Amino acid sequence: MSRLRVLSFSISLDGYGAGPNQDLQNPLGVSGPELFGWFMHTRTWQQMQGGEGGETGVEDDIAAQSFDGIGAWIMGRNMFGPVRGPWPDEEWRGWWGEEPPYHVPVFVLTHHPRPPLTMKGGTEFRFVNDGIESALQQAKEAAQGKDVRIGGGVSTIRQYLQAGLIDDLHLAISPVLLGKGENLFHGLDLRALGYECVKHVAGGRAAAHLILRKRA
Repeated sequence: MSRLRVLSFSISLDGYGAGPNQDLQNPLGVSGPELFGWFMHTRTWQQMQGGEGGETGVEDDIAAQSFDGIGAWIMGRNMFGPVRGPWPDEEWRGWWGEEPPYHVPVFVLTHHPRPPLTMKGGTEFRFVNDGIESALQQAKEAAQGKDVRIGGGVSTIRQYLQAGLIDDLHLAISPVLLGKGENLFHGLDLRALGYECVKHVAGGRAAAHLILRKRA
């Protein structure tokens, strides 16, 4: 059966998955890129950017595996872009250029309708304005038996955690402190929601990789 998974999601030591004040110049919020030091040095990241080289090893393996077996993605509107409120037009097409790195259908949570957006390389952004469960149902249908990955951001992951819908949660805990921003754990009792830590892997750049899974 298709599983709903969060993979390679970076958070700080104090639990923040994004910095404050996201805008066009700071898509991850102020100081947010510090969370991804472990990922941006990998060969997988370099290949995603059309480059060569990059580090191999534990964290490159983790990064590469996070794309395996994924048939659809779900993301929040803030991850798709900085535009707020009703869509003024269809000019904004995402952060990633004309060929995003997804190559499968991506379901974007929003309160405002927008027609699907087809990009190069097999990515199609489909905008869902009737809730997280509708998005999950549509994503599982599109995935055709493969897994569905939640890309973020923090608010989207929190909603699916609170609903008990996430099967696997891989957190890359980076050795940085953000102090403020969007906190993944605030007000959540993951133990009561049925989650437990089933695996811990030490990364090559001091990140700690933790796998949480929902008990059957």
